[in-house]
Amino acid sequence: MRHFVILLFVLINISCKKNPESFIEHINGYWEIEKVILASGEERDYTYNEFIDYFQVSDDLKGIRKKLKPTLRGTFETTDDSENFILKIENDSLNIYYKTLFSSWKETILLATNQELKIIDSHKNVFIYKQYKSLNLN
Repeated sequence: MRHFVILLFVLINISCKKNPESFIEHINGYWEIEKVILASGEERDYTYNEFIDYFQVSDDLKGIRKKLKPTLRGTFETTDDSENFILKIENDSLNIYYKTLFSSWKETILLATNQELKIIDSHKNVFIYKQYKSLNLN
């Protein structure tokens, strides 16, 4: 049954698919993970995140993904975690190709808007991000 749900989810996303080129303009920025839908169908909600992901894409479709730790002052502490990537549109999909000294991998962007980012990895896990909003303690 779980495999049916995953297949249905993927088919719905494919049938409602937007032009992947339109996703590029929405990737830049600060993203907080909201939920992961594992390939098994299990869902994991994230109500609190110590770290957020920062994406920066240049005009040549090269970019960087960095882990940041928000502070109570509204600034960020940077981590050593950083990956360079290249975006490529292939077969009506927007793919992210990462390469580090130790590994290389691909992810596919299923959706990118001002408010939401959905990425699927090679293990068929779907990561759902929301745009990060800093804490307002005033």
